Amino acid sequence: MIEWKNDDELFALMREELYSAVIGDILDQMGLYHQFLPREIQPIREDMVVCGRAMTVREEDLPTTGESVPGEPTFGYMLDALDGLKKNEIYLCSGSSPDYAVVGELMCTRMKALGAAGTVMNGPHRDTNGILALDFPCFSTGRYSQDQAPRGRVTAWRVPIDIGQTHVDPGDVVFGDLEGVVIIPKRVEAEVVRRAWEKATGEKTVGKAIRAGMSATEAFKRYGIL
Repeated sequence: MIEWKNDDELFALMREELYSAVIGDILDQMGLYHQFLPREIQPIREDMVVCGRAMTVREEDLPTTGESVPGEPTFGYMLDALDGLKKNEIYLCSGSSPDYAVVGELMCTRMKALGAAGTVMNGPHRDTNGILALDFPCFSTGRYSQDQAPRGRVTAWRVPIDIGQTHVDPGDVVFGDLEGVVIIPKRVEAEVVRRAWEKATGEKTVGKAIRAGMSATEAFKRYGIL
């Protein structure tokens, strides 16, 4: 049985031992069928892994391009949300439009300085080379330089958000790799991680048996994993 004392140990264990597929399988077994964010959300470099707690950010389009909102600064409350990030948190942006980037190099520089675990957005990023140079986990729908300043704004943060079919509450666990980004509700995180670790360990045993000549049918019959 695996154990952890704090988030540092939990997220280190998850990055080392788990992957999105095995976490998703366990969530399916628990009846939580809509925990993957849209498949278009991908790491900007294939080996990137992101793991931490959701610091949720709600993004909305401006009513008219270039039109400010009375009483709100440029970007809405984006800078407040950015500066409010804590260690092991992920800047998780709902996105609003595919027509402008919602995260760039300077934002990621600030996130890294605060000890954040990465950023995940339902929209484009920009400054790809700069973010890659930071070696900071960044997941987005693609690269696009057009700026959000005259087009969108952050209207709230640390609030519940929905991305695709997935509901995310502040503090939920976020795990992402090359094959997707999955959300683990905070209320079930311990059970999901333990069961995912057991399944991942079992898959290694099954893989060894198949490489030694066992059939897929026999492997599934014996171990219940394939």
